[in-house]
Amino acid sequence: MNTAPTASPSEPSSTVLLGATFELEIERISYGGAGVGRLEGKVVFVPFTIPGERVSVRVVRDQKRFAEAVLLSIVKPAPERIPPKCVYFAKCGGCAYQHVDYSVQLAWKTEQVRELLQRVARISEPRVLPTLPSPKEWAFRNRIRVHSRDGKVGFFAKHSHRVVDVVECAIAQPEVNAKLASLRQSRRAAPETTLSAGDGGRFFEQTNFGAASELVRLVESMAGDGLETLVDAYSGAGFFGHRLSAQFERVVGIESHEGAVAAARRQAGANEHYICGDVATHLGAVLGDVNRQKTLLLLDPPAAGVAACVTDLLVALPVKRLVYVSCDPATQARDLGVLVRGGYSLEKVVPVDMFPQTADVEVVAELHWST
Repeated sequence: MNTAPTASPSEPSSTVLLGATFELEIERISYGGAGVGRLEGKVVFVPFTIPGERVSVRVVRDQKRFAEAVLLSIVKPAPERIPPKCVYFAKCGGCAYQHVDYSVQLAWKTEQVRELLQRVARISEPRVLPTLPSPKEWAFRNRIRVHSRDGKVGFFAKHSHRVVDVVECAIAQPEVNAKLASLRQSRRAAPETTLSAGDGGRFFEQTNFGAASELVRLVESMAGDGLETLVDAYSGAGFFGHRLSAQFERVVGIESHEGAVAAARRQAGANEHYICGDVATHLGAVLGDVNRQKTLLLLDPPAAGVAACVTDLLVALPVKRLVYVSCDPATQARDLGVLVRGGYSLEKVVPVDMFPQTADVEVVAELHWST
């Protein structure tokens, strides 16, 4: 045990912790999946741990205000701890939560979304509903990306480019695992290969079909009744636009990927129109051409979130209702903070568990113009 003097909890220690081994208590789970403890007055992140556990760790990264550590052993396990289903758990960098029951995972994700809205968006009491579960806890992924290096085929280890040799992935569909087996037998694996159930698609598709259906139903319910126009920003190949078109007289999608727009246009109904270009460039003209009091704006941006000029535009040209779908709760919280301070009211936020056993979560927020 390191015997360096303990700093005040309010001031991180200047003691060099890198390489040292310690025991510490895990206090909570952070967004990203790591347990959080305190060491020498400094926050320490430890993956694969549970609040209430006492663990032995080794520090592998030491920064001014935080440190990261690897788990060496469980000194005092939490009652929630269960054996992981997958033999590669804690070795490959994919799953983060196989050591707890699925109900615990859902509760963690709900609380992480709420904490981000409070801390990042500065919304004191956000209405965060319980996380919608995936219909399948296992064997749900219809697509995986594997790497080949030094005779191994599998996934990268956590925070590393070292390949963990994987025979079967517990969260992948059987058809995907069959393709993984064939790839391993061929001994001709490319450095990086995507394996998909069916033929796969050229453009972004939801990786968990069952949870994607729940996501669509949720967005449909938030769309409500009585609106005329859907503006689908970051529309991709029309995943939402096609499915929600029956609820609106007019659908206008905006997407910068030419191939995705072409695919959306091929499947478009008579009331759907897809624009190829940047949302920041085209959204103002689109909003100027619709009755914004009868318009739903759907935002489904990439993980980086929405550009500041877009949130500013939505405050200057507000719409009746806004639904924001995000694969990154942190950047979404940043953007929601801007929108709420600009005059929108945050009606509710619903996390959707697209990726059980992992730290990832999709989040859908419903906002109304309130001024």
